[in-house]
Amino acid sequence: MPTYLKPDVLARAESLGLMAKQVVEGLRVGDHKSPYKGFSVEFVQHREYVPGDDIRHIDWKSYGRSERYTIKQYEQETNYIAHVLVDISNSMRYGSRETNKLEYAKLLAASLSYLIIRQRDSVALRVFNDAWAAELPASSQLGHINAITHVLEETQPRDKTRIGPLLDELADRISRRGLVFLISDCFDDPETTLAALRHLRFRKHEVILFHVLHQDEVEFPLDGNIRFIGLEGFEELMSRPHLLRPAYLRAVNRYLAAIQKGCDGSGVDYVRMVTNRPLVVSLGEYLVRRLQTGRR
Repeated sequence: MPTYLKPDVLARAESLGLMAKQVVEGLRVGDHKSPYKGFSVEFVQHREYVPGDDIRHIDWKSYGRSERYTIKQYEQETNYIAHVLVDISNSMRYGSRETNKLEYAKLLAASLSYLIIRQRDSVALRVFNDAWAAELPASSQLGHINAITHVLEETQPRDKTRIGPLLDELADRISRRGLVFLISDCFDDPETTLAALRHLRFRKHEVILFHVLHQDEVEFPLDGNIRFIGLEGFEELMSRPHLLRPAYLRAVNRYLAAIQKGCDGSGVDYVRMVTNRPLVVSLGEYLVRRLQTGRR
């Protein structure tokens, strides 16, 4: 099994599933709500009969009341296309082993992709920093997992991140409504990022932000004399963290609150993932919440 496919994570994810919570536009009949009308499961409306329509769908009760031939239309079920976006900027390098943010993000991306393809939906993968570093088109073929994991395994962190303009570009590029998963530490201008997320929502996509952070970034539990090294171009700084901690925590909590408030106000699912928590737990909790809230 490829490096980024962990049996415990996949088993938990598959047991819960990942249904679309809003209307999506698919390429074939599947399991999720479609905006296209057909003759499937859930009744939507009547329309006037025209020659060539299948007479099996005539509503004879309605005809008895109005003496007009009408057709029952139903809402089709469809598959969805998921766009998995992984931040590979230098700030994602922070952490070691299983708490490394980029490795955690890759594991999450691979797990989501596997789950989506296993339920016969399609996944497109994009990795980015200040530009798109690699892109894989959408596919629902099981072999696509190998291509996704290969790209993730070969990808190394570099450069700064540039989230807003890339999301705006993506919103203009993908016309078919689907799901967009952004996996990032969001170390960029929050207003630009939130505006781009709103752009995707305006285009009727369901958007999920997996905000991947290290425990050090959230709690700042450092002590002693520490040399801080900027991963995206900032100067090095020698300091005693306990002197900085109160101001740092105020600033980071304002930042986190602003990101979450902006997502909540735009209808974006906000999921904070701190890398010291096992992915099987964090991802499982998120999928349970989706099941509990159901389709919107």
